[in-house]
Amino acid sequence: MTTTIASSNTQQQKEAFMERLLKSASGTFDMFTIYIGDRLGFYRALAESIGLTSPELAARTGTQERYVREWLEQQTVAGILEVQNEDASPLVRRYRLPDGHIEVLTERDSLDYLTPLSYVFVGATRPLEQLLNAYRNGGGVPYSEYGKEFREGQAGINRSMFLKQLGSEWFPAMPDVHARLQAEPARIADIGCGAGWSSIAIAQTYPNVQVDGYDLDAPSVELAQINVQQAGLSDRVRIQQRDASDPSLRGHYDLVTAFECIHDIGNPVAALQTMRHLAGEDGAVLIADERVGDRFTASGNDVEWMMYGWSVLHCLPVCMADGGDCHCGGTGTVMRTDTLWNYAQAAGFQDIEILPIDNFFFRFYRLYS
Repeated sequence: MTTTIASSNTQQQKEAFMERLLKSASGTFDMFTIYIGDRLGFYRALAESIGLTSPELAARTGTQERYVREWLEQQTVAGILEVQNEDASPLVRRYRLPDGHIEVLTERDSLDYLTPLSYVFVGATRPLEQLLNAYRNGGGVPYSEYGKEFREGQAGINRSMFLKQLGSEWFPAMPDVHARLQAEPARIADIGCGAGWSSIAIAQTYPNVQVDGYDLDAPSVELAQINVQQAGLSDRVRIQQRDASDPSLRGHYDLVTAFECIHDIGNPVAALQTMRHLAGEDGAVLIADERVGDRFTASGNDVEWMMYGWSVLHCLPVCMADGGDCHCGGTGTVMRTDTLWNYAQAAGFQDIEILPIDNFFFRFYRLYS
């Protein structure tokens, strides 16, 4: 009897796992076909119409009808698009983007815009052979190997949060810093600024500040400089490909920030020491990183399934390529509060405060010298 029950449980477990993998395959196809739809302008064209046939969409986007037709049919079967006349001949069928999907797929200023996720997935799978080599032989995979798609996807997924929440929710959670930046000229160092949206958001919120954004990835710096210029902020935001540990910068900043990058750095203690020196005695230090659980559990919290995924494919190998090791670096995406606090203490900070900011993805830390 016991053997029968065990066999039945095993069968149920197997079937549930098979169903999960099939759903995962469906989601994978969603990500890659959404990437195609965005890169080729399909969603934008559909959002601006009441419905298009495959010849019409191909004509509007300068693409080949036969490929467009296959994509439209796939998107419909996947539940992303709707077809208005499915019984019509293939070239006459008219497809539309449902109203509830338009914001998620096309409105880049919305907090609900998720299309950049597809770019991150495409980029994360780009250096798989190098990743396997790192797993077998050690070392890591440099950030540059993940390419343009990962860089643009990461920037795009955080852009609206920076522009809409940094000045209205994040910085006001530090009332003394918020008041200081509003009242008088100030300098801010934005470490690991990437495409520059955090630096832009700071300058837009506080008209009296000068922002120096630092990043070591040359294409990110170039992209950030373009974004700053287009935002009309070149007079107050400087993006530099530069090691922020330059001693000539020591003690020159009223606020030093690092958004979602400490866990990617091979030597986080040295990075935090740099931030402490840049802030000097009077400046503030703000870290934003992933909102993972306080300890490992088998079920994880509500974001760890995603954060471990990024860590396995990207963040840990990037960190290891930057010189991370098991004693200090090699952090990976799932950087828990105690881990950051240990790094901060080793860097000379005396206290840490978790700011009262409700954010699904980020936890915000203020460090005190």
